[in-house]
Amino acid sequence: MQRLDAFMAEAAAAYYAQGEGIGRDFTTAPEMSQAFGECLGLWAAVTWQNMGAPSRVILAELGPGRGTLMADALRAVDQMMPEFGRALELHLVETSAALRQAQAGKLGPRVAGWHGAAGALPPGPAIILANEFFDALPIRQFIRRADGWRERFVAEGAFMEQPSDHAEAAPEGSIREVSEAARATMALLAARLAAQGGALLALDYGPAESGFGDTLQALRDNAPCDPLAAPGLADITAHVDFAALAAAGRAAGAASHGPLPMGVFLQRLGLMARSAMLAQSAPAQAGSILGAAQRLVAPEGMGRLFKALCIAHPALPTPAGFDA
Repeated sequence: MQRLDAFMAEAAAAYYAQGEGIGRDFTTAPEMSQAFGECLGLWAAVTWQNMGAPSRVILAELGPGRGTLMADALRAVDQMMPEFGRALELHLVETSAALRQAQAGKLGPRVAGWHGAAGALPPGPAIILANEFFDALPIRQFIRRADGWRERFVAEGAFMEQPSDHAEAAPEGSIREVSEAARATMALLAARLAAQGGALLALDYGPAESGFGDTLQALRDNAPCDPLAAPGLADITAHVDFAALAAAGRAAGAASHGPLPMGVFLQRLGLMARSAMLAQSAPAQAGSILGAAQRLVAPEGMGRLFKALCIAHPALPTPAGFDA
């Protein structure tokens, strides 16, 4: 019998060790549209300017997948703001050897180093990108029963419940999800940014405010499946508690901006305009280019379910995209 968060951590580690899930089981925003990565690269460049354009800055990505986002980001930076490209030192936080190999193939010598944990990033001012990273961190689940709160464990492919000291007023049947790993990671990085300067941009799916509900899910072959049935063979995730992440960032001494709908954020960064330019230069692919961009920003697509949150040094001006 395992606590749910331990089960999730083992399942995710086994799944990402294969390095084959992106595209087969699920598709991320960078894989849908190159304009996504380009916009985030230029967001990082503007953030660097707002930091006073330090001569050396860590540009880090947490969970970089196949390296697509960063490849697009660096291409835009090299074209539009090469001085930022010369100042940045690229570091990737990745535990999967298979994915590190894919990232090396795409990014080559631009990568200064890989790290197994966010706390291992080298010191100094930093700009940190976390696209669909926090949703893969393990959660605990507590469920309110008639006789009090219980915690969910996993045994032989099914949930089991154990008594819990979780205390919270809630109707019977309510489920509270808590990601201690996500909060700890955010607290660590926020403390670093508050002390050394910089900003973290998180883009992920989940509610703007904390609430009750069971959001544990798994995907295999681009279709939902039982998250307990085949650990290590499916992508297992849960909604991100953005309110909890923002609170953890503030408690560590950083400022928080957002969360706001990702569609709003990307439109403010000019994703639709950039996509229109790409469509014009490639008429044969125009429909797919514009369709992917629309899916990223439309409320009925990813634009409302996904959110953008920035945690930054308190003295940093309001980051691009977060000013109304």
